Amino acid sequence: MQWAGFDLSTPIVMGIINVTPDSFSDGGDITTVESAINRAEDMCQAGARILDIGGESTRPSATVPSLDEEIERVVPVIAAIAPIAKKYGAKISIDTRRAAVMAPAVRAGAEIINDISALAHDDGAMVFAAEHQLPVVLCHMRGTPQTMQNDPHYDDVVREVCDELAARMNACETAGLSHDKICIDPGIGFGKTTAHNIALLQNLTELQKLRAPILVGLSRKRMIGEITSAQHPKDQPKNRLAGSLAGALFAVSHGANILRVHDVRETMQALQMWRSLAGDTDISRC
Repeated sequence: MQWAGFDLSTPIVMGIINVTPDSFSDGGDITTVESAINRAEDMCQAGARILDIGGESTRPSATVPSLDEEIERVVPVIAAIAPIAKKYGAKISIDTRRAAVMAPAVRAGAEIINDISALAHDDGAMVFAAEHQLPVVLCHMRGTPQTMQNDPHYDDVVREVCDELAARMNACETAGLSHDKICIDPGIGFGKTTAHNIALLQNLTELQKLRAPILVGLSRKRMIGEITSAQHPKDQPKNRLAGSLAGALFAVSHGANILRVHDVRETMQALQMWRSLAGDTDISRC
């Protein structure tokens, strides 16, 4: 399977670079362009194929930044790290739901759009992606970051998420975006309980029926803390590495093609070990 110029016959890693003061796990870690450059270099050296740059926290109940503020956060960082991505053969994605952020981000060097609203939040986003035939990640979410965790309910979470992602894919294709530009994300933690998240991860093969690459992002998320709370009563997001790695390996073993993670080096090591034990002797492919 090919997407965004990548061969997805083996899983690849997307490294998270949040230039926000309030993201759930790493808010405030990247406060300067220089710190973003250092993080990008480290992630690319470790094996990240995509660098995902976000300027809006999408944790539950997060405050929405102004449009100018989001642009000022992400565009200088994208421009600064574009040469690093090129040096390593990596690509930059812009994590935003606003068309007015996508345009300057792409001009600065982003080549992929990663939208938690599946291009539904802003009418101009789908038009922009289709006009430029940009690879996109369509993430499943109900509501907004401010409302999504207010008692989320599904009668059949796997079927409903598949159906709703299929509808967004159809909308994109109707707008003119080529099917081979689309990647899907079940939206772990976006309007879902831990039970919903587990059901989706256990049934990723159902999403494969949509004939699109699957991205999974569960790195450091609340579900890990909830599952392991008895053993880790003082749980904090940055202490969830082991759970993140276990979830990542489970996801790729059930069909995930792309892992969106905070800890690239550790994830790459886990993937290489997993592939070797699974019988793939060419571990350099991972």
